[in-house]
Amino acid sequence: MTVCASGLIYCIQKDHKTEAAITIAIQPFMDIPQEDIQYVEKKVKVFYPNVVVRPKIDLPKHTFYKSRNRYRADSILVFLNQSKARDVVFIGLTSKDISATKGTNKDFGVLGLGYCPGKACVASTFRLEKNARQEQLFKVAIHELGHTQGLPHCKQKYCFMRDAEGKNPTNEEKEFCKDCKKHLRGKGWKL
Repeated sequence: MTVCASGLIYCIQKDHKTEAAITIAIQPFMDIPQEDIQYVEKKVKVFYPNVVVRPKIDLPKHTFYKSRNRYRADSILVFLNQSKARDVVFIGLTSKDISATKGTNKDFGVLGLGYCPGKACVASTFRLEKNARQEQLFKVAIHELGHTQGLPHCKQKYCFMRDAEGKNPTNEEKEFCKDCKKHLRGKGWKL
């Protein structure tokens, strides 16, 4: 397993392939407002219609990193990845602070994290602008879902797959670029 890290949003490279016909399962945690869940669901369905929302659950206690008072995104991915459901990609949604290891930084705060490719990702509102929270959450979620479909970071500044490089560039992101669209179309996405 390799880590593809360069900012607040990044993916963990895995050696397995994601199936073409999938269901995207939004797994909200108890802390996320219902209106944020509904917003992400509606916006993701524009790109990929097979989306379901699962009942809210607690964040697993073992994912909490007490010394920094936040949750380990990589541990949340392991938790979400335990599902035996075939052809399902899970996107966890939370408002809590999440982190992952980046280089020599053991506990680097992130917007989101996703296996690349894989079947689990997570997005958080904690580092997002309050007045643009829902739209930014959608962009973090669609970015992490892109990683689960095998998309790496993109150099196009307007692309949802752009590397955050330690910042929050979501206001500049407008759509998937033509290369990312081509990849996702091959996986059944409506682009």
